[in-house]
Amino acid sequence: MKINVIGTSGSGKSTLARGISQKLNIPYIELDALFWRPGWQGTPDEAFFVSLSEKLAANDKWVLDGNYKRTQTVKWREIDLIVWVDYSFGRTLFQAVKRAATRAWNKQEIWAGTGNCESFRKSFFSRDSIILWTLKTFANNRRQYEALLSNPDWQHVRFVRLRSPKQTQVFLRDLT
Repeated sequence: MKINVIGTSGSGKSTLARGISQKLNIPYIELDALFWRPGWQGTPDEAFFVSLSEKLAANDKWVLDGNYKRTQTVKWREIDLIVWVDYSFGRTLFQAVKRAATRAWNKQEIWAGTGNCESFRKSFFSRDSIILWTLKTFANNRRQYEALLSNPDWQHVRFVRLRSPKQTQVFLRDLT
Protein backbone atom coordinates (compact mmCIF):
# COMPACT_ATOMS: atom_id res chain seq x y z
CA MET A 1 0.00 0.00 0.00
CA LYS A 2 1.24 3.49 -0.89
CA ILE A 3 -0.15 6.19 1.39
CA ASN A 4 0.29 9.96 1.62
CA VAL A 5 -0.78 11.73 4.82
CA ILE A 6 -1.53 15.41 4.20
CA GLY A 7 -2.74 18.31 6.34
CA THR A 8 -1.88 21.80 7.49
CA SER A 9 1.27 22.27 9.57
CA GLY A 10 0.48 21.28 13.14
CA SER A 11 -2.47 19.06 12.22
CA GLY A 12 -0.83 15.84 13.37
CA LYS A 13 0.04 14.34 10.00
CA SER A 14 3.54 13.25 11.05
CA THR A 15 2.24 11.53 14.17
CA LEU A 16 -0.40 9.71 12.13
CA ALA A 17 2.03 8.79 9.33
CA ARG A 18 4.48 7.29 11.85
CA GLY A 19 1.58 5.39 13.44
CA ILE A 20 0.53 3.98 10.07
CA SER A 21 4.13 3.04 9.32
CA GLN A 22 4.43 1.14 12.60
CA LYS A 23 1.03 -0.55 12.33
CA LEU A 24 1.56 -1.74 8.75
CA ASN A 25 5.32 -2.25 9.16
CA ILE A 26 6.06 -0.18 6.06
CA PRO A 27 8.70 2.53 5.51
CA TYR A 28 7.99 6.06 6.73
CA ILE A 29 9.16 8.86 4.42
CA GLU A 30 9.06 12.48 5.58
CA LEU A 31 9.00 15.08 2.81
CA ASP A 32 10.40 17.78 5.10
CA ALA A 33 13.43 15.59 5.85
CA LEU A 34 14.06 15.25 2.11
CA PHE A 35 13.61 18.97 1.49
CA TRP A 36 15.37 20.79 4.35
CA ARG A 37 19.17 21.05 4.39
CA PRO A 38 21.45 22.59 7.03
CA GLY A 39 20.86 26.25 7.82
CA TRP A 40 17.18 26.00 6.88
CA GLN A 41 18.11 25.89 3.20
CA GLY A 42 15.63 24.14 0.93
CA THR A 43 16.63 21.63 -1.70
CA PRO A 44 16.17 22.90 -5.28
CA ASP A 45 13.13 21.26 -6.87
CA GLU A 46 15.07 19.25 -9.44
CA ALA A 47 17.17 17.54 -6.75
CA PHE A 48 14.17 17.30 -4.40
CA PHE A 49 12.07 15.50 -7.03
CA VAL A 50 14.92 13.08 -7.82
CA SER A 51 15.41 12.30 -4.12
CA LEU A 52 11.68 11.79 -3.64
CA SER A 53 11.41 9.55 -6.73
CA GLU A 54 14.31 7.41 -5.51
CA LYS A 55 12.81 7.02 -2.03
CA LEU A 56 9.42 6.03 -3.41
CA ALA A 57 10.88 3.61 -5.96
CA ALA A 58 13.00 1.88 -3.30
CA ASN A 59 9.93 0.20 -1.74
CA ASP A 60 6.67 -1.22 -3.03
CA LYS A 61 4.89 -0.04 0.15
CA TRP A 62 5.36 3.19 2.09
CA VAL A 63 3.69 5.99 3.99
CA LEU A 64 4.62 9.49 2.94
CA ASP A 65 4.27 12.40 5.36
CA GLY A 66 3.77 15.81 3.84
CA ASN A 67 2.13 18.15 1.40
CA TYR A 68 4.39 19.96 -1.10
CA LYS A 69 1.71 20.39 -3.75
CA ARG A 70 4.36 20.74 -6.46
CA THR A 71 5.35 17.09 -5.87
CA GLN A 72 1.89 15.63 -6.56
CA THR A 73 2.75 14.24 -9.99
CA VAL A 74 5.76 12.44 -8.47
CA LYS A 75 4.31 11.22 -5.19
CA TRP A 76 0.85 10.30 -6.47
CA ARG A 77 1.89 8.39 -9.61
CA GLU A 78 1.05 5.07 -7.98
CA ILE A 79 -0.68 6.21 -4.77
CA ASP A 80 -3.37 4.02 -3.22
CA LEU A 81 -4.59 6.18 -0.36
CA ILE A 82 -4.50 9.85 0.63
CA VAL A 83 -5.29 10.57 4.27
CA TRP A 84 -6.16 14.17 5.07
CA VAL A 85 -5.85 15.17 8.73
CA ASP A 86 -8.44 17.97 8.81
CA TYR A 87 -8.92 19.04 12.41
CA SER A 88 -10.46 22.37 13.38
CA PHE A 89 -8.47 25.56 13.04
CA GLY A 90 -8.31 26.00 16.82
CA ARG A 91 -7.01 22.49 17.45
CA THR A 92 -4.49 22.69 14.61
CA LEU A 93 -3.17 26.05 15.79
CA PHE A 94 -2.95 24.81 19.40
CA GLN A 95 -0.99 21.74 18.27
CA ALA A 96 1.36 23.87 16.13
CA VAL A 97 2.04 26.26 19.03
CA LYS A 98 2.58 23.41 21.49
CA ARG A 99 4.95 21.59 19.13
CA ALA A 100 6.94 24.74 18.34
CA ALA A 101 7.28 25.65 22.02
CA THR A 102 8.36 22.12 22.94
CA ARG A 103 10.94 21.96 20.16
CA ALA A 104 12.29 25.42 21.00
CA TRP A 105 12.48 24.63 24.72
CA ASN A 106 14.28 21.32 24.09
CA LYS A 107 16.48 22.74 21.29
CA GLN A 108 15.55 19.60 19.38
CA GLU A 109 17.16 19.05 15.98
CA ILE A 110 14.20 18.50 13.69
CA TRP A 111 15.83 16.51 10.86
CA ALA A 112 18.97 14.52 11.66
CA GLY A 113 22.19 15.99 10.37
CA THR A 114 20.73 19.38 9.45
CA GLY A 115 21.32 21.22 12.71
CA ASN A 116 17.92 22.85 12.13
CA CYS A 117 16.26 23.64 15.44
CA GLU A 118 13.28 25.80 16.23
CA SER A 119 13.83 28.74 18.54
CA PHE A 120 11.32 30.88 20.37
CA ARG A 121 12.32 33.83 18.19
CA LYS A 122 11.95 31.88 14.94
CA SER A 123 8.74 30.14 16.04
CA PHE A 124 6.90 33.12 17.49
CA PHE A 125 8.53 36.38 16.36
CA SER A 126 9.70 35.81 12.80
CA ARG A 127 8.23 36.03 9.31
CA ASP A 128 9.42 32.42 8.96
CA SER A 129 7.36 31.30 11.97
CA ILE A 130 5.67 27.92 11.66
CA ILE A 131 2.83 29.45 13.68
CA LEU A 132 2.43 32.23 11.11
CA TRP A 133 2.66 29.62 8.35
CA THR A 134 -0.19 27.65 9.96
CA LEU A 135 -2.29 30.82 10.27
CA LYS A 136 -1.65 31.79 6.65
CA THR A 137 -2.16 28.38 5.04
CA PHE A 138 -5.00 26.74 6.98
CA ALA A 139 -7.98 28.07 4.97
CA ASN A 140 -6.24 27.81 1.60
CA ASN A 141 -5.10 24.24 2.31
CA ARG A 142 -8.64 23.26 3.21
CA ARG A 143 -9.95 24.68 -0.10
CA GLN A 144 -7.23 22.92 -2.09
CA TYR A 145 -7.75 19.57 -0.37
CA GLU A 146 -11.53 19.78 -0.83
CA ALA A 147 -10.92 20.41 -4.54
CA LEU A 148 -8.87 17.21 -4.69
CA LEU A 149 -11.97 15.23 -3.74
CA SER A 150 -13.64 16.18 -7.02
CA ASN A 151 -10.56 16.38 -9.25
CA PRO A 152 -10.91 13.76 -12.00
CA ASP A 153 -7.12 13.29 -12.09
CA TRP A 154 -7.26 11.64 -8.66
CA GLN A 155 -10.63 9.82 -8.76
CA HIS A 156 -8.82 6.46 -8.83
CA VAL A 157 -7.31 7.18 -5.41
CA ARG A 158 -9.02 6.33 -2.13
CA PHE A 159 -9.32 9.53 -0.10
CA VAL A 160 -9.95 9.58 3.67
CA ARG A 161 -10.71 12.80 5.54
CA LEU A 162 -10.18 12.65 9.32
CA ARG A 163 -11.86 15.49 11.20
CA SER A 164 -11.19 14.55 14.82
CA PRO A 165 -8.67 12.64 16.93
CA LYS A 166 -11.39 10.06 17.60
CA GLN A 167 -11.89 9.45 13.85
CA THR A 168 -8.11 9.16 13.53
CA GLN A 169 -7.93 6.56 16.32
CA VAL A 170 -10.68 4.50 14.69
CA PHE A 171 -9.03 4.79 11.26
CA LEU A 172 -5.66 3.65 12.63
CA ARG A 173 -7.23 0.84 14.68
CA ASP A 174 -9.14 -0.51 11.66
CA LEU A 175 -6.32 -0.07 9.13
CA THR A 176 -5.11 -3.33 7.61
